[in-house]
Amino acid sequence: MEPDYQELIDEVSARLGTPATLEGRDFALIAFGAHDSADDRVMDPVRTRSILHRRSSVEVRAWFERFGIARARGPVRIPPDPAAGVRTGRICLPARHHGVVYGYIWLVDDGALELTDPRLADAQATAERIGSLLARSAGLGGRLGALLHTLLTSPQREAAAGELTEALGAAGTGPLTMVAALPWSDGAPALPGALALCPLEGTLAALVRPASARAVAGRLSGPETAVGIGADRAVAAELPAAWREALGAARAARAEPALGPIASWNAIGPYRLLTTLPPAAPDPAVAPLLAPAHRELARTAEIFLDQAGSPARTATALGIHRQTLYYRLTRVEALTGLDLADGEHRLLLHLALKAARLRDTG
Repeated sequence: MEPDYQELIDEVSARLGTPATLEGRDFALIAFGAHDSADDRVMDPVRTRSILHRRSSVEVRAWFERFGIARARGPVRIPPDPAAGVRTGRICLPARHHGVVYGYIWLVDDGALELTDPRLADAQATAERIGSLLARSAGLGGRLGALLHTLLTSPQREAAAGELTEALGAAGTGPLTMVAALPWSDGAPALPGALALCPLEGTLAALVRPASARAVAGRLSGPETAVGIGADRAVAAELPAAWREALGAARAARAEPALGPIASWNAIGPYRLLTTLPPAAPDPAVAPLLAPAHRELARTAEIFLDQAGSPARTATALGIHRQTLYYRLTRVEALTGLDLADGEHRLLLHLALKAARLRDTG
């Protein structure tokens, strides 16, 4: 019989000589190690709340997640934050399985333990065992998330696609697509309508049927989170392409508020081209216009080009007089050396301004 979570946490506590706490990726308490009541450093408000209320507060969660724990592959040292109630620092051991975080082991950190300590490496190995157990307890959804992660990140995509299709069963027949949430650091939530979920380097990947895509995207979007939806695919082997499209659409939604907070790949226009290009420095002619001091001129030029070069529509969109518009456009030409009456010059400027939006939003 495999050891249960409490036995594993007690094992970690004994090995390191400090109380350990195990929480799921949603920060719900699973198990905690015994502690010496005379040592009040281990019972700061964070640990007390976690034990008494079975969950960490929103403020504590936000503080911990700032340090990339959802993407970490080894121990992470987190300093205290009295404003969030974290009076004592922590060491976090991510409990992963097939690259997906399913929970966290928390250790009170007094600075005595080096991250290179062999005992900590042993504790991290225990965290991986816990990750495997948590994935198994998640049932088929846990396995599906791991298979999706492999399909989207591993060179062995054919094998992963076959396993994913088999695991999905009847749910894997017919069209499928991908949804991308960006940025994302909360692990994989319970999400009705999603066939499989996995966090991927600051994003969340959701496998869905096209009919459920909008509903799933709506649950993921928020003030700071843009969501993209890829084009439909007939088979699982084509999902990596749908994922690239969904990620590109999410980037476009972040860059262009008019597209977001949810954008479909087939509705992002020129961003379909721009999001597939590798990052590059601004075009030399357009670079001067992109300086912070000329932000208003750049905005004027972009709206002018968005409006197909119509002075009337541009002046209305900007809420300025036409003479003011003409003055600004003259300055744009002087800064860039481009002729706004030339079609190729317009194309260069328009694409460069849109590409700058993508760069500015990451």
